[in-house]
Amino acid sequence: MVLAELGGSISRALARMSSATVVDENVLGECLNEISRALLQSDVQFKMVRDMQTNIRKIVNLETLAAGTNKRRIIQQAVFTELCNMLDPGKPAFTPKKGKPSVVMFVGLQGSGKTTTCTKYAYYHQRKGFKPSLVCADTFRAGAFDQLKQNATKAKIPFYGSYMESDPVKIAVEGLERFRKDNSDLIIIDTSGRHKQEAALFEEMRQVAEATKPDLVIFVMDGSIGQAAFDQAQAFKQSASVGAVIITKLDGHAKGGGALSAVAATKSPVIFIGTGEHIDEFEIFDVKPFVSRLLGMGDLSGLMDKIQDVMPADQQPELLAKLAEGTFTLRLLYDQFQNLLKMGPIGQVFSMLPGFSSELMPKGHEKEGQAKIKRYMTIMDSMTAAELDSTNPKLMTESRIIRIARGSGRQIRDVMDMLEEYKRLAKMWSKMKGLKMPKNGKMSDLSQNLNIQQMTKALPPQVLKQMGGMGGLQALMKQMGGKDMSKMLGGMGLGGD
Repeated sequence: MVLAELGGSISRALARMSSATVVDENVLGECLNEISRALLQSDVQFKMVRDMQTNIRKIVNLETLAAGTNKRRIIQQAVFTELCNMLDPGKPAFTPKKGKPSVVMFVGLQGSGKTTTCTKYAYYHQRKGFKPSLVCADTFRAGAFDQLKQNATKAKIPFYGSYMESDPVKIAVEGLERFRKDNSDLIIIDTSGRHKQEAALFEEMRQVAEATKPDLVIFVMDGSIGQAAFDQAQAFKQSASVGAVIITKLDGHAKGGGALSAVAATKSPVIFIGTGEHIDEFEIFDVKPFVSRLLGMGDLSGLMDKIQDVMPADQQPELLAKLAEGTFTLRLLYDQFQNLLKMGPIGQVFSMLPGFSSELMPKGHEKEGQAKIKRYMTIMDSMTAAELDSTNPKLMTESRIIRIARGSGRQIRDVMDMLEEYKRLAKMWSKMKGLKMPKNGKMSDLSQNLNIQQMTKALPPQVLKQMGGMGGLQALMKQMGGKDMSKMLGGMGLGGD
């Protein structure tokens, strides 16, 4: 996950505070100083960090707290709330509606990743059922149309541009007319950038906007510029009626926290963040789930949404029925591996699990994890239907293992590793036996029927501890039926309200 180092530092500060025998002013002071150091190292503005410390001390007055009050939970809740306040501009951006034509114009400086981000934005909405299209109105940069054409072709998204026409306004209008006739419900216009903010850039953006009347203007900004993001976002907002911001290059960059907090200070809503070069390394930015994941508290609501995105509705009842039976076969494992790979970068998915530290899945390890899943799937491709559907571990004899290894071109130890992983997951799955199924057969409503004892047995001990033990889990389970992440986090002692 982005800003893994910052999240790890804040989580460690809270963990040290939680393990203290008595929470007094010294413990609170040390915890806040450590959090402040982490934020300053991530290039967050000094005044914002100082204000956050002051606000937390106002909320957490240890002298006035009644005896028996859970001080640790109040401190954690205050930290969560203040981090959210720091990153929340307080107003939503325009959201395109499926089936209703929308025009979105992208602006930004050259080198910010604007053209790539246009494709990522289109691809994200295409996966949500939209019919997007791309228009290249960038006639300033040589190769801009070629880049957009290449990206759009790879993502199978219709595009329009011209090698001959030099007037960006004319190209934008022609592209708009063509895709309106094609019933595209999301027309994305990529405009020219410059090396710096200058009058010619803003005048061109104004002319394109006047001719196309976009529903939303998105400013794409390089996240590595840190606190300088404030001046840039402010200038574009005033000159181009910017309604939303996308911050790019946040994959592991130290200044990412500075960019996010600086943009929030301009009251411009950040809607997505770019976390890598690949088309799926693109996350929707929602403050509470983002901070929750930053602190290792997961985003169960987002995870359920991802599962529903990749798993067809007609498959969900079947999976839930198998879950209730406690039956976990190799075929079922294969299907879930397929779903996991469709969800996007593996570190992004894992960071949605409560108790997962973002530092445990650095960039290199994501690729290793993905490679391991693909290796296991290759091994399973060499199995018979009887082997994939069996629930009898004794079926896997030595001769079968040797045959599978040869058939998949893998070592015998690789097959053994895969079978050990399967046994571990099957044991966890079996603890869900007897689970009452949602009447509508939807994954999103499964949480309403989860039994506390089943969850306690299934969760690894370190994850349960991170969630606040049995009490924290019980409070979380009460809230999981709804989509309000702040309430869910409240159950873990991290709610914002």
